[in-house]
Amino acid sequence: MSSNNGTLTTTIHHKIATVTFGHPASNSFPSEQLQRLTNEINSLSNNNEVTVILLKSEGEGAFCAGASFDELLAVSNLEEGARFFSGFANVINAMRKCSKLIVGRIHGKAVGGGVGLAAACDYALATTESAIKLSELAIGIGPFVIEPAVSRKIGKSALGEMTLAAHEWKKASWAREKGLYAKVFDSVTELDTELELFTEKLAGYNPDALAEMKKVLWEGTENWDTLLYERAGISGRLVLSDFTVKALNQFKKK
Repeated sequence: MSSNNGTLTTTIHHKIATVTFGHPASNSFPSEQLQRLTNEINSLSNNNEVTVILLKSEGEGAFCAGASFDELLAVSNLEEGARFFSGFANVINAMRKCSKLIVGRIHGKAVGGGVGLAAACDYALATTESAIKLSELAIGIGPFVIEPAVSRKIGKSALGEMTLAAHEWKKASWAREKGLYAKVFDSVTELDTELELFTEKLAGYNPDALAEMKKVLWEGTENWDTLLYERAGISGRLVLSDFTVKALNQFKKK
């Protein structure tokens, strides 16, 4: 499935569904792409031919650059703002409630919503190139929607360190130490070798046991059905501020 708003493809082999997303702008996410990913995860959750989902992105550059800058600039009212940021809320909630375990292939840098996607995976493997950054404060908003997913993996203290130092990249080794990544590899080749072995092992386990384990991993997150959308409203309001509009335009000129 492809369009001007990006690409999304799924292949199923040996009960492993590989979902690949892509966009020319460093694998960033326009609203349409977010909705397609949400729909695909919901569909796979109910697919009896699938035991494990592998989430990855295209290319050799960034894993995911987060939200579409062009769409952020186009937001003109509170309703549009809340709707746009709800796109990430929809994806995270779909990943959270999906009956299948989701393994993330983080081959490159992740920013903002990209960090949220990595955090919403049940297990994430990365390379040494997979640095992360939460740059939202630099443009006058904050990582409000993805915060619960990120905090769940790395804790509030590490989240605060990332968020307040909005200009700094955190190395993949830091992300591994904090619990965002399970393992970090020196090359994409090593990453893919481990991913193949790991997902094949998972796919060979009792699917009912895996589904029950998924529930255990996400215990205590039931309030996200309302929390993430409340957070989307906060971001939607802030993106309309003079500070943010000016900051986004300055970033776009760079």
